[in-house]
Amino acid sequence: MNFASFIRQANRLGRQKTAFFFLIDFERQKPLISPLESAVENGIIFSVEGNTNFYRPVELPRQKIRFSSEPVSFERYAAGFALVQQELQKGNSYLLNLTYPSKINTNYNLAQIFQATKAPYKLLLQDQFVCFSPESFIRIRQNQIFTYPMKGTIDAALPQAEQQLMQSEKEGREHYTIVDLMRNDLAMVAENIRVRRFRYIDKISTNRGEILQTSSEITGNLTADWQSRIGSILAALLPAGSISGAPKEKTVSIIRQAEGGKRGYYSGIFGIFNGEELNSAVAIRYIEQKDGQLYFRSGGGITSQSRLQEEYEEYCQKVYLPIHCVE
Repeated sequence: MNFASFIRQANRLGRQKTAFFFLIDFERQKPLISPLESAVENGIIFSVEGNTNFYRPVELPRQKIRFSSEPVSFERYAAGFALVQQELQKGNSYLLNLTYPSKINTNYNLAQIFQATKAPYKLLLQDQFVCFSPESFIRIRQNQIFTYPMKGTIDAALPQAEQQLMQSEKEGREHYTIVDLMRNDLAMVAENIRVRRFRYIDKISTNRGEILQTSSEITGNLTADWQSRIGSILAALLPAGSISGAPKEKTVSIIRQAEGGKRGYYSGIFGIFNGEELNSAVAIRYIEQKDGQLYFRSGGGITSQSRLQEEYEEYCQKVYLPIHCVE
């Protein structure tokens, strides 16, 4: 299915108030859409803030989950970082999300990782990837649209971690930029755009301890017939600003150069429409399977103030499982 067909089908199902699942890759080249009742037979298992079709638990290994990672070399990351900094200095981008894969080794398969991890948004696409995302994309209910961009991360174990995060000029500017971008994005599909909460802190538990991340809540008003425009609304808002950058079109072009390949479903979006409301997530915290090897995709926002060593450490830090029992 091409993206134009996806938009038409999503609009039609929305107009009919027919419940469906959707998944859109970062490049918008291989979108998926499925009636909710057919998702399992199509190899799709999801859990979206308590709404799930996961009813048949898989058997987990008796031993604790083992998990280790091999990030890309510092030299490879530094080369991509340098290219991004050159483009930032030219004014071609103000914020860019730079990501790379890390090879991981674990005694769990994708289905077992789906079952064992804890996250508000989870997705398993059979034999391809598993995602356990903490980040909402958009929610729509009662003719209102909501988005919650997440930018800014710190190890919660650091001294005065919350204060460090909130007082960081680099993290602050990064968050301001993404909030401004998402306000502009929502203005393309909604009216009366407003920031309800700005830069509040979420605490996330991982196998490496807790991390702190900052988010904001932005909302706007939709017309009463928004269901008939679901596909068009999603198309207007993609790619998700928090995992691309600003301005979007030029920044995505730089991302392709720096990362050296397509992201696929990583950093795309997925979600469900239940016939009345829509809830969706950004596909981050993502493990893909290629030729029998598992890779964890991660990264972070780069600005002109970013420091190479700190950004490389953040890229490595985000390779984690939201589960406590890990060896």
